[in-house]
Amino acid sequence: MKEISCKLLVIGAGPGGYVCAIRAGQLGVDTVIVEAGKPGGTCLNVGCIPSKALIHAAEEFEKVSHMVGGNSPLGISVTAPVLDLARTVAWKDGIVSRLNSGVAGLLKKAGVKTVQGWATFRDGKTVAVETETGVQVIRAETIVTATGSAPVELPFLPFGDTVISSTEALALSEVPKKLAVVGGGYIGLELGTAFAKMGAEVTVVEALPRVLAQYDAELTRPVVKRLAALGIEVMTGAKAKGTKGGALLVETSDGKNAKVAADKILVTVGRKPVTEGWGLDQIDLDMAGKFIRIDDQCRTSMRGIFAIGDITGEPMLAHRAMAQGEMVAEIVAGHKRSWDKRSIPAVCFTDPELVTAGLSPEEAKAHGGEIKIGMFPFAANGRAMTKLGEDGFVRVVARADNHLVLGIQAVGQGASELSAAFGLALEMGARLEDIAGTIHAHPTQGEGFQEAALKALGHALHI
Repeated sequence: MKEISCKLLVIGAGPGGYVCAIRAGQLGVDTVIVEAGKPGGTCLNVGCIPSKALIHAAEEFEKVSHMVGGNSPLGISVTAPVLDLARTVAWKDGIVSRLNSGVAGLLKKAGVKTVQGWATFRDGKTVAVETETGVQVIRAETIVTATGSAPVELPFLPFGDTVISSTEALALSEVPKKLAVVGGGYIGLELGTAFAKMGAEVTVVEALPRVLAQYDAELTRPVVKRLAALGIEVMTGAKAKGTKGGALLVETSDGKNAKVAADKILVTVGRKPVTEGWGLDQIDLDMAGKFIRIDDQCRTSMRGIFAIGDITGEPMLAHRAMAQGEMVAEIVAGHKRSWDKRSIPAVCFTDPELVTAGLSPEEAKAHGGEIKIGMFPFAANGRAMTKLGEDGFVRVVARADNHLVLGIQAVGQGASELSAAFGLALEMGARLEDIAGTIHAHPTQGEGFQEAALKALGHALHI
């Protein structure tokens, strides 16, 4: 097979990789991208997009279920709904397929050549790709590694049969009667909540003292309250030990042994960078623990090799990878670029949703100096009330001296849609007065953002 030479080679067509390739192509850089699976990577195919489709379907099913017998406060009455999960999954797959085609089309439009297969480094400038028709050798002036991450597998709970990862959970053809979720982080609670709404009896087993431990307790309190309302049993301080006879073996917080009956056991204890299988041993990249070490422009320790996305560490978020990919493409094209991760928002699609950007109150205090905190509850927001979404709040953290906003958090129904405003405020270096002085449309939940800033300034209008 004839050797390919190019200016830029991108390994991995996930969010970071395909954005990098598209932007490089737009800038006239001769670009090749290699992908073993379908374009879009984990996020599009077995992660962000399909999980949100399943979560939405579960929300709709639960809404209709509450309308049976005329119990809805909205005055709507229906007969008992039926969920056909196979059809739901087919609908989800249709969305994924459309987006796959969209990414492929965008790459083609940008003039990027796509090679299907598994890439392995031969040296710092050469990669061999195992394709269906043989080995394709590609030489490039610059290489970007964007190989992503994979679910962490526990040695005593290997994937297979009843033990599944999020990938298999998103492809189930029927709702399990009993579902055990090992891990109370955002993936476990997002999917566990969705299956509970679809009728599964869900038990969450978390080794730490509380679920969603990466967020502060005040922010997660409405989520924990909702888990209880959905009938989800949460076992904190508990450790999964293995399986036996259709049950998950658990050591409880008081040191006793327990069995959790389960048709399926969903393991969601984190994700690990995919740093094996593509010839990392053939090149000499410095590591930062299990991740590839990079500088503030995503350069690795080897000249001409960049790394972006989940293989470079936390936060392992698709939009972080996209931002890195765009920046690297512009650097390769000769532009001066840098990036600042402080304003990256993170969203947890639980019920209610969580969104954070910047520093939490505790993190802000740790940086030293006095801070101001303003919090506005959705219970006092007209739009939230009309959506039956009164549980939650918006919180703004700012410096006390000059009112510079350091962090913004929210929990509530539809709170994820506020993430853009939060990120923009931090990116623009907003002060409390900037947010308070911005006219927010009424009635919207976004008014809670303005009111939280007003509260921090000492003159909230609606509370």
